[in-house]
Amino acid sequence: MTTVQQIAFFILLFIELLVAAYFLIPFFMLLVHQLWVSNSKKRRIDRLPVLTEKRHRFHLIITAHEETEFIPPLLDSIRRQTYAEHTTYLVMDCCDPALIFDDERTVTLHPPEPLNSKIRSIEYAISAFRDEPDAIIILDADNLIHPNFMATMNLYFQKGFQAVQADFRAKNADSDFAKMDAMGDLFNFFVEREMRMEIGVSSAIWGAGIAFAYPLYEGIRYKDALGGFDKMLQIHLATQVKQIGFAREAILYDEKISDGAALEKQRTRWISSQFKYKQANFRFLLTAIRNLDLKRIFFGFNNVRPPLYMLLGLAGVFFLFHLFYKPVFSLVWVIIMAVFAISYILIVRVRAGRNYRFSRTLLQLPRFIFRQVLATLKIKQAKKSFMKTRHTKLVYITDLLKESQQPVD
Repeated sequence: MTTVQQIAFFILLFIELLVAAYFLIPFFMLLVHQLWVSNSKKRRIDRLPVLTEKRHRFHLIITAHEETEFIPPLLDSIRRQTYAEHTTYLVMDCCDPALIFDDERTVTLHPPEPLNSKIRSIEYAISAFRDEPDAIIILDADNLIHPNFMATMNLYFQKGFQAVQADFRAKNADSDFAKMDAMGDLFNFFVEREMRMEIGVSSAIWGAGIAFAYPLYEGIRYKDALGGFDKMLQIHLATQVKQIGFAREAILYDEKISDGAALEKQRTRWISSQFKYKQANFRFLLTAIRNLDLKRIFFGFNNVRPPLYMLLGLAGVFFLFHLFYKPVFSLVWVIIMAVFAISYILIVRVRAGRNYRFSRTLLQLPRFIFRQVLATLKIKQAKKSFMKTRHTKLVYITDLLKESQQPVD
């Protein structure tokens, strides 16, 4: 083997090790959960002391664009909160100016010019604040929140967290694509949020249900206003705080996509924003490596991970390559993928609990992956326009709580 061949071999081996690590992390998290968390009498948040009795004041920012029929159910879920120290700022971009939802805790804002951007809507709301809050919570217009949502957030802030991501539950599972989308949430929230919280690593954040201390938003800079709000905010918060927390008890209900076309549009926007801030994520990782900060290294390593379907494609390429060169490695990749598949199924079952109803949907996951491949081919569209996902599931929090047999009050 020549020197060039040796170098090429070691580069390939290094890439394979990285990809294999991404596939084995879910198994590691599942193992930690079964051996440690499940046998522990208390979760990590329960073991942390309360540092202050302060009742934090939250300003909720709702970013609505064109669709207004989902606003009343969301405001209804906010009015049912068991925690009173909050004000809602509702930004109604490109909505009927005659619609006003003002009450003692809601401020309706109608921008004079179209914003066509979640980032601009958030900044517009902040500029209209009537007083300075302790923390901001970002919500989308189609969300609903559990009555104990803000009380839970306040508890996490009392225990010292300055940034906390809420848990997500599906508002709907009435189609195969909605079920597959919900399964993805169950898997990702376990691996990237719940278990990171347990091992003391910053949780990944989402574009909604994220609460953070008001001063932390200062200094954040976006490349543009077309997407990637949560990607840039995640890097910014992870740099500023010791750990981004995850509150499983703070439940946000989110609408899942109902068909393949909606999935393509949504994933096109997400994939575009992921690649847009890839360099920033690499800089974060390199800084963590230089500082020998193991927790931030783990966080940054996961942030630079390509989308899962791309990793699946790479695994297939490695398997085929090794059929002709070192066939034993092909067997290794079969084992790795089997471990990942089993981990995925078990994690979905762990997270879904008694509500597990996705068994038949597993066989349709290739359809979901194929739509994401198509979405990748359209990412240039996301750089030119605001690709909005349409919603159809109109439901109130009381209905969802009855379905899940949870108390409303």
